[in-house]
Formats: sequence, C-alpha cells, structure tokens
Amino acid sequence: MLPQSIDVVVVGAGNAALCAALSAAEAGASVIVLERAAESECGGNTRFTAGAIRCVYDGVDDLRAFMPDLTEEEIGNTDFGTYTESQFFDDMGRITEYRTNPELCELLVTRSRDTLRWMRGKGIRFAPIYGRQAFKVGGRFKFWGGLTVEAWGGGPGLLQALYQAGAKAGVTIAYGARAVELVAEDDGVHGVAVRQHGKTSRIACKAVVLASGGFESNPEWRTRYLGPGWDLAKVRGTRFNTGDGIRMALDIGAAPYGNWSGCHAVGWDRNAPEFGDLAVGDNFQKHSYPFSIMLNANGRRFLDEGADFRNYTYAKYGRVILAQPSQFAWQIFDRKVLHLLRDEYRIKQVTKVRADTLEELVQRLDDVNADAALSEIDAYNAAVRTDIPFDPNVKDGRRTEGLRIPKSNWANTIDEPPFEAYAVTCGITFTFGGLRIDGEARVLDTDLAPIPGLYAAGELVGGLFYFNYPGGTGLMSGSVFGKIAGASAGGRVAGAQRQAH
Repeated sequence: MLPQSIDVVVVGAGNAALCAALSAAEAGASVIVLERAAESECGGNTRFTAGAIRCVYDGVDDLRAFMPDLTEEEIGNTDFGTYTESQFFDDMGRITEYRTNPELCELLVTRSRDTLRWMRGKGIRFAPIYGRQAFKVGGRFKFWGGLTVEAWGGGPGLLQALYQAGAKAGVTIAYGARAVELVAEDDGVHGVAVRQHGKTSRIACKAVVLASGGFESNPEWRTRYLGPGWDLAKVRGTRFNTGDGIRMALDIGAAPYGNWSGCHAVGWDRNAPEFGDLAVGDNFQKHSYPFSIMLNANGRRFLDEGADFRNYTYAKYGRVILAQPSQFAWQIFDRKVLHLLRDEYRIKQVTKVRADTLEELVQRLDDVNADAALSEIDAYNAAVRTDIPFDPNVKDGRRTEGLRIPKSNWANTIDEPPFEAYAVTCGITFTFGGLRIDGEARVLDTDLAPIPGLYAAGELVGGLFYFNYPGGTGLMSGSVFGKIAGASAGGRVAGAQRQAH
C-alpha cells in the first residue's frame, strides 16, 4: 500500500535516487522511493553499469579511506598515481569543450571525495578497477585515464548495498509504481500522482526528488531531440528511462537545460537486444578499440581509434558508428594485442570472426566490401611508425603517417595471426539534456527561479555533459547530486516542521 502522505518522495531507484533517499533520511525525513520497474528489473541504469566511479584522490591514503580492504601487497604492487581536483576540472573542461556548467562542475569535482567517504560510511564498498583500468608494466600495475575506483560487485553490487543501507535508514521502496504527474500549486510541489497495479493515486509530500534517468529508452524523443537515425540505436540499459521525470517537471514550468541533442553512446555488440539484458550487464560493450582498427561496410576506417584513452572517447564514438552505412563497424585485432582485450570480448553472446590470414578474415566480415577492407588494412600497416615503442598505459605517440584518417596512439600493424574481428553498432547509455538545477539541487523554472519542493539528481540533470563524457562520471554525479538533493529536501521538511511548531 502506498502512503497517503510522507515527507519526501524520490522518483527512481538507481544510484542517484538512493543517495538522495539516504541523505533525506539522514536529515530526519520519512522517505518513499517510487520504482517504475518490478523488483526483478529495478535500479535503472545503475543495474547495468560495471560500477566505475571517477573521484578525486591525492594518493593512497585517500583511496584507503573508501577502500579500507586495500592490502599492503596491492599497494606495493600498484602505481595508483593521483587524480587531483585540477586534473578532474581539466578533464571535464576538455571533454565537454568547456561547456560544462561551472557551478555544477565545481560541486561534482570538489565533493567527489567526501561523497565516496559518506557512502563508505553507509556500508557501500569500493575496490580498485584492476581488470579494466590498469596494465602491468615492469611487474607493477599502473592505473591510467583518471579512473581507479569501482563499486564492489559493479552496478548490481552497488544497488544491493544502497538498498540495504536504505532499509536500515527506514526508506521504503515501492515497486511497479510509476510517477505520472507532479501535484503542484502556485507555491510549489505538494505531491505526486502514482500509477501502481493499474490504479492511480496521490501521495502528498513536502518535497519531491526526481532521479528517474534520461529519455534514452524513448525512440520518439531520441529522434526528436538527438536527430534522425537515433531511433535505430540500441539501448544499453533499462527500458524504463523514457523521460517521465523530465516531462513531469517541464509540465509544471521547469527549465529544460543542457545538451539536448547530445548523449552518451558507445560501441555495442551489433546483435545485442533492443534493451539491456540483466544477465549480460554491460558486457555487450566493446571498449578495447584503441588497440584495433575499425572498418565500416565500405571497408574504410572512419575515426582515430587512438585519439585518446578509451575513457575520453568511448562515450562519443557510438554516435560516429551510428552514422556509418547500415549503422555498424568491425573492430579488428591481431595476436599482438589479443591479451589486452577486456573480459567483455570473451562472453558467448558476441558477434566475432577469427581467421589465420587477412584474406580469409575480410571474407568473413558480414556486409563489408572485402577487397576494400584488405586494401585499407594494407595501407594502414604501411603507415605505422613501428620505430616508436608501444605502451598501453600512456598515450605512446605510436602513430600512423600519411593516412587520410590518422591513428595517433597505440598503432600496431595487423600482421600476426590469428586475427579477430568484432561487429559493433551504437548503444546509447543516457541523454545529456534535462532539467536545470542550482547548487542545492533545486529544480529551476523557465524564469530561473527555484520551484519550491522540487529537486533533481542523476541523468535527468542537464548542464554537466556536452558532446562527450569522462568515464565513471555518471555514477559520481548521481552520488554527489543525489546527496545534495536529499539534504535539501530533508532541510525543507525540517523547516516546515519548525514552522508548524
């Protein structure tokens, strides 16, 4: 049974929503979380993520604060480096072409470390991302690309820990409960209309936190805002992120904000299902492309696979793949780099071909002009600067010269069998456009005034990401702004209670 009234309603049940719920409960508010999905599919996109989370740390002592399980052996065998505030600011600026909202970006960066410590205090566990973000060099692991920490157990593990923390804090989760409308008057938001088990009812409340994701699972909105062809993209995560939270807020005068024609989209297995598969999680992604060359249906390379670390290019390359003939490409590797391929290349649900000669390989590439592909590989091999050493841990400058499209780093000739190729299409993760919030996570109206009682966090917040995205920033953003939104909502409740007395 849904309550008739409660202090705070949180819409959504992923990482941002649960951080908001925990934060509001910490402030003394009674909280209900409305999850549109059934319990078997709960958790939004968080359920599908591998759990990487980008945060500031000045050394091992910082990492130990939220990873107390780190052993002396791990510390001795690992170069963790640092990821300072200035590095995080530089990455956010560079990757978004300096469009990121300064106030929101500052909160994201400067509160990242303390937010992870706060989560650790709630029982959320973290670990180093050895499998995906570190290569062994000279007997020591070295982390690269500013991404060192992941949630224990990935996205599913993070959710489980958040739900346990929520239960401990007295937070209720209602499943199959779809928020359909905000109840609002001239003086702000006073409740939510909810549809559950085929019936619509209203919950009165003092504050609402919207944390229900973007509109990536809505093909009509994708085509309307991202552009023609985006209806053809696969959805990496939950099928329930159809923009409900954004629509409800816009209906009462909230300001749309951010990069509405932009999104996070990656290389995703060509034959993956329409939406994410919980049994496979994020393993349809194919993120070792910096060590490959990618060919389209015409047998041509079409982007610089080695432009930067994967963390800084993967979220924009899905768009480029979608723009290719028939919306696909093949990633091609040879024996020299097969040991560097991430675990996702070894799942059984993979579109893969293998051959002992290049002539045989190109014939096996479905829907590709084989003669053009062989010619393209030959031209690429001839252009590689093999005199420059290959090093997967740094931008090694091992490049091609004289090609129409260069490869700037990690350029290895493709000439040692066996050869492997993987077919990818575009998988959309989340959309960048959303609602405008201030530093207290209050949703602003089209006059840029706060809408009383309405807060937002997570992927439906606009203004942080433009064009591209630094890996691991989504979970960090959800946690930071979820915590802020929950605290603001809880503060509003406390203020109302003081006035009542």
